[in-house]
Amino acid sequence: MRAALDRRAMAATGAFAYNRAFLHLAKSMLRTTLRALRHRNFSLFLAGQMCALIGYWMQNIAQSWLLYRMTGSATLLGVLGFASSLPILVLAPFAGLWADRCNLHRTMFATQILEMLQAVVLAALALAGVIAPWHIVTLAMLLGVLVAVELPVRHAYLLELLGGKEDLPNAVAVTSMMANTGRLIGPALAGVMIGWIGEAGCFALNALSFTAVIVTFLMIRVTPSVRPPSHPPLWRGLREGLAYAWRSLPIRLLLMLLALAALFATSYMTLMPVLVREVFGGGAEMMGFLIGAAGCGAVAGTLYLAARKNVRGLVRLMTYASFGAGVALMLLAWSKVVWIALPLLVVIGFGILVTSVSVNMILQTIVEDDKRGRVMSLYTAAFLGMTPFGSLAAGWLADLVGVAYTITLGGACCAAGALYLAYKRPQIREHIRPIYTRLGIISK
Repeated sequence: MRAALDRRAMAATGAFAYNRAFLHLAKSMLRTTLRALRHRNFSLFLAGQMCALIGYWMQNIAQSWLLYRMTGSATLLGVLGFASSLPILVLAPFAGLWADRCNLHRTMFATQILEMLQAVVLAALALAGVIAPWHIVTLAMLLGVLVAVELPVRHAYLLELLGGKEDLPNAVAVTSMMANTGRLIGPALAGVMIGWIGEAGCFALNALSFTAVIVTFLMIRVTPSVRPPSHPPLWRGLREGLAYAWRSLPIRLLLMLLALAALFATSYMTLMPVLVREVFGGGAEMMGFLIGAAGCGAVAGTLYLAARKNVRGLVRLMTYASFGAGVALMLLAWSKVVWIALPLLVVIGFGILVTSVSVNMILQTIVEDDKRGRVMSLYTAAFLGMTPFGSLAAGWLADLVGVAYTITLGGACCAAGALYLAYKRPQIREHIRPIYTRLGIISK
């Protein structure tokens, strides 16, 4: 009897020790994955942006659903995507130049206030029952103008929030994880809320979410980046940034891959209302969960990237990720069952996210500080700026040949881009290795 009790005590002690070791390991991994959160300013910024991004995705889904419900036109959905993203392509290079010259904290705060006012106007029109398709498209374009200014500034602002470059790649990954968590929660929440309080209620909730943004910005204290007393003329500054990006083989090729993915792969999102209603026979709630599945894959991708110690090996990872996303898109185009579409959307979300964020992490690591804003504006233009053309073409093509053929073409182009990157990877490695060596990422 005594021996049995001793064995039980030893087993209990062993289980306790095992659980304690597991918890210690989990905490250690979490500290590594989220190490950028040790910076107070970055943590505050992230908290406010998380609330705003959930609201943004609720508004995004609600306005697409409202427009399609009012018009029944896939082409108009393409127009909506085009209108919201075209300003990013046109204005991002100028915003990047401005980011290299302006007070980043004040500029970020101003864009958040203006984005809140845009949400207030959209909610007011919808609640009053006077909203028309042209209101939705025009206000989406206005938001696109604000985002075109915000994004290059946001990328440059990360360095001020952290106070140094040590945790910058991790901050990029954690920021993306936050954005895609919002993408995961927002659409699913929108699907429920549209049926409960309508599209107007979703717009109002987005406007209210900016309260958290304002509070956190008032608490942030950063040291502004040192700016030179004088600057070259506007066009000369733009030419310098473009020439710098073009002369660098890694920057040039990575931006080209990103633009290809944005043009052909991300346009499936524009067609989601068509896919849900015509292929799966569902409603807003189903669309929210399908888009949420893509967000789930994106969150998994950001967790994986955040857990990495550095940017080494990301080019190879991008090749696999973009190829996988392309193949999954082609399979999604012909899937007729929701439970098959869900895991495919997880793969698509993971692949597109890993591709886009890996490019961001590499660029933030290798670019010179005085050209950071301009290069990151090219990143914004390549990813979000190409989206309007993909959205417009996808909407027109879906009405012409059908949603399945349109999504299949996008997936095939994405997979072809991945194969080209695999072919060029030795050249990229040859050019990028000296930079990684100089930064201490790899040993000599």
